[in-house]
Amino acid sequence: MAGKNYLDLLDELRSIAQLGINYSKNPYDLVNYNRLLQLSADSYSDITGIPSEAIKDRFKRDLGYVTPKVGVNGVLFNQDGQILLEHRSDDLLWGVPGGWVDVGEGPETAIAREFMEETNLVVEPLGIIKFYTRLPGQFNQPHTSVHIVYHCKYISGELKKSHESLELSFRDHTTIKNWHKDHGEQAADAVQYLHKLIPEI
Repeated sequence: MAGKNYLDLLDELRSIAQLGINYSKNPYDLVNYNRLLQLSADSYSDITGIPSEAIKDRFKRDLGYVTPKVGVNGVLFNQDGQILLEHRSDDLLWGVPGGWVDVGEGPETAIAREFMEETNLVVEPLGIIKFYTRLPGQFNQPHTSVHIVYHCKYISGELKKSHESLELSFRDHTTIKNWHKDHGEQAADAVQYLHKLIPEI
């Protein structure tokens, strides 16, 4: 993996390019900002293996004042303290339900939506377990993102997998070895969180 200083530099160059494309009215400056965005995309491509044009397209869809992306994940326990996990269809790894916060919605709305889409369950977020930060270059992503992990309460619905999952089941997190990104850390922290709420578990 590229050094942290290099990744920080790339992230700053990307941000400058995106801000310039969004706010500049000078056609000559726009050419330079687009070139800077292309160079950033090429460098990220070398690091991640993702095609340069795909990265550039992603960057150009995210114009405006550049801030970290926000993701949400939800942890739902059963009565035995097991966590609802999904065997993902995209990378064949295990994780907790969740995804990106959409434009125009808050994170609590987003986790309820993601749970419904991925598990067919209606849940209510009870509290925040922890915030996680992923920096550029981690898990092959070209941007900074912040992820909010919620402790969720079951409200209604029958468990049913979507096209995003090969399997949905409640599991002891210690039995899973092949985790999606940092979801193993999220699951372990969630169990510690539950132990503090209910010490006898």
